[in-house]
Amino acid sequence: MFKKQMGFVTLITIAIAIVITLIYEFDWLHISPDVMLVVRWVTGVVLTLNALTRRNLTTWILTCLILGVFVGLDFPNFARALQPLSQAFIKLVKTIVGPILFSTLVYGIAGHSDLKAVGRMAWKSMLYFFLATSCAIFIGLIVINLTKAGVGVDVAHMPHEELPTTSGITDADAKAMSHISEEAHGVYKFSVFIRDTFPENIVKAVYENRVLQIVVFGVIFGIALALVEEKKRKPMVDFTGSLSEVMFKFTNIVMMFAPIGVGAAMAYTVGHLGADILKNLFMLLGSLYLALIAFLSFVLLPVALFLKVPVKQFIKAVKEPVSIAFATTSSDAALPKAMSAMEKFGVPRHIVSFVIPTGYSFNLDGTSLYLSLAAIFVAQAAGIHLDFGQQLLIAFTLMITSKGVAAVPRASLIVLIATADQFGLPTFVIAAILGIDELMDMARTSVNVIGNCLATVVVAKWEGAFDEEAPFREDAPAEIES
Repeated sequence: MFKKQMGFVTLITIAIAIVITLIYEFDWLHISPDVMLVVRWVTGVVLTLNALTRRNLTTWILTCLILGVFVGLDFPNFARALQPLSQAFIKLVKTIVGPILFSTLVYGIAGHSDLKAVGRMAWKSMLYFFLATSCAIFIGLIVINLTKAGVGVDVAHMPHEELPTTSGITDADAKAMSHISEEAHGVYKFSVFIRDTFPENIVKAVYENRVLQIVVFGVIFGIALALVEEKKRKPMVDFTGSLSEVMFKFTNIVMMFAPIGVGAAMAYTVGHLGADILKNLFMLLGSLYLALIAFLSFVLLPVALFLKVPVKQFIKAVKEPVSIAFATTSSDAALPKAMSAMEKFGVPRHIVSFVIPTGYSFNLDGTSLYLSLAAIFVAQAAGIHLDFGQQLLIAFTLMITSKGVAAVPRASLIVLIATADQFGLPTFVIAAILGIDELMDMARTSVNVIGNCLATVVVAKWEGAFDEEAPFREDAPAEIES
């Protein structure tokens, strides 16, 4: 009973913390800074006491998120110095990605020796990914055309800074692109994407965290292993099975550092941002969050209800990986926890190990929505009118060029710059988005994780392999404990 009361206290305190942050940023009530500082840190103490009482990883992550915001507001120089802690956490998690993807994929394919099942999973996953990302793109277009967030922006006062060039394209690629027309850039970049899907060196792919290359190698290796006779196949299957179990335990150990890494990431983000840019681009930020909420409410939720997915239990299963993705702005950081959570939720390991990694390249719901919304914002800010056909062409070009960026924080901004340049949109306008891109990246990355977690359940239900009792078995201990 006491823990339930403390849970209610957590929600109220977090709501107060958000209001306090808004009051500070926008100076709505003209309250003395000293008074606001005291109120913030009293709130922080309450949250910390609550976390000590509940002793729950999710509670600690949320608590450190709020404390990170307060540190960023009150001690920005110190907050910026905390960046190495967040970077250390993400690096630790990235060490998990290669081994866990390879081991779970190979074990899932060769362990079952059912190659037809892999083929079925592939086309079912791709069909669902295409439909989901298409819905996300349309919602992004609808919302930005309704809010017109970019209309009225004073382009003359925007910084004309040199922005980063397209990532993932070599010097040879850039030289080749310089000799072709603007219209051919998209086709060439797509061919580069197809080429880079296949690994030339698996060690290099693991080192560089090329998720799609690891997936391709793992699938082919798993199929080859499944074709080997049982006597010679079994040792390798046992090895990959053991390796996947070890990596999941490794994940649990690393996640003990999550509250510190997440808090440091949030402190750095808030300390790095300024209030002025938040005010100037509040409409864009609000439009993105509105569009993402609409996508969750009108696309993912109906899918879950139609398939009779226990929504309450699903939310409980994904809250930790989503909170990690929200704070670190990297789907990579949430990948191991998301895979573990979905397996416990009742999705078989061979489906989890195929759908989530593949979805990280092809099912970027939040990123696709953001890119379509941001591209039209740039056009609006520059005073360029785009008809619906032109908007669709830009949106679907962005959907293709965004494949494989989920693992890299804010890499979607690079994709946006490249595509805007291709369609003749002024790339210097995008400089204005840099200030709040971290806040937008938090939301879109979280939706990426939610969408991929739900995708595993969709495919498992479609395959008739979902364990209907598992979500409630996971929920039972919490009810008894309360």
